[in-house]
Amino acid sequence: MKRKRDLSNMSGKRDYYEVLGIEKNASSEEIKKAYRRLARKYHPDVNPGNNEAEEKFKELSEAYEVLSNADKRRAYDAYGHAGARAGDAGFGFGDMGGFGDIFDMFFGGGMRGDARTHSGGQAGADIQADVDMTLEEAAQGVEKTLSYARQELCDVCSGTGARAGSSPETCRQCGGTGQVRQSQQTILGSFSTVTTCPICRGEGRIIKDPCEKCHGQGRNRVSAKHKVTIPAGVESGNTMRIRGAGDSGLRGGPSGDLYVRIRVRTHQIFERRGDDIFCEIPVSFIQLALGDTIEVPVLNGKSNLHIPEGTQTGHSFKLKGKGIPNINSGARGNQYVIVRAVTPTKLTDEQKQMLLKFADSAGITLNPEESKSFFEKLLGK
Repeated sequence: MKRKRDLSNMSGKRDYYEVLGIEKNASSEEIKKAYRRLARKYHPDVNPGNNEAEEKFKELSEAYEVLSNADKRRAYDAYGHAGARAGDAGFGFGDMGGFGDIFDMFFGGGMRGDARTHSGGQAGADIQADVDMTLEEAAQGVEKTLSYARQELCDVCSGTGARAGSSPETCRQCGGTGQVRQSQQTILGSFSTVTTCPICRGEGRIIKDPCEKCHGQGRNRVSAKHKVTIPAGVESGNTMRIRGAGDSGLRGGPSGDLYVRIRVRTHQIFERRGDDIFCEIPVSFIQLALGDTIEVPVLNGKSNLHIPEGTQTGHSFKLKGKGIPNINSGARGNQYVIVRAVTPTKLTDEQKQMLLKFADSAGITLNPEESKSFFEKLLGK
């Protein structure tokens, strides 16, 4: 069985509950107490010049900011660091959960769980899109054109968010850092906390004259199309990544990625089990008794199957190499054909007499007086 990957935190950040040393069902009061206890220990004012303590204090503050907020905590519990980031940005992650396996040989790591920066830029968000396909397409590979919505840089302001002829200004409150430090006197001395700047909301800049098309956002939601080649052997739940096909980044930040989740439709004849496929074929008891060669369906075609004399109903025949190619090795699985005897529903009197003669010659005892009712029961009459 393939192991599912946890995509909730691919950023390398520690779990917020682990940072505070509390259980996931901790109450708000327990969260507050844990933060205060650790903040006293690692506060920069208590550990002057200790970079490690300062980094731990920042980590504590970040964890407390999320877990002490009911909405952010719910988002974090559901989607990890990605959910916390989504809560800050003001949009939901309701359709981003439940990813299946990601095959490294094709697709690489997981969805980015937190904002990335590049030379001061903001990275674009990752996007998920679903693609439906038939079992035949999954078996041989297929090219699909996906249609989805994404954020692209505004073609009017080129992503600055400012109206033509103007430009964003550096936030005077935070000096362009997007964060502000607040000091507070306590019995242990002066404590400082770093929070998101309330004026620029962490952007580090202010747009006084916003672009009329994107309204200062720097991006617009558009309909996008992308061709994707899906390899043979995929199954429902597999997810592949298209680098750079997600939302555009801002201020030079990289674009997010597009995650394509595979959904293979249920087949009318075949049932897939790993790389093998199974099907049941109805045959007459005469074919099973005397033997026969029949034509059976296989993926994208037909094949001849020889039924030996005396085959029992429910017997399974293996068609080697007629299954699904393995996504890693390319080796094909097998097809298993299960033969099922079909009882005739209408017999003439002559046919019944012939069957009675056969039963007699085979040593099968039937009560002649009850033979008619026997066949009527057998045929559901």
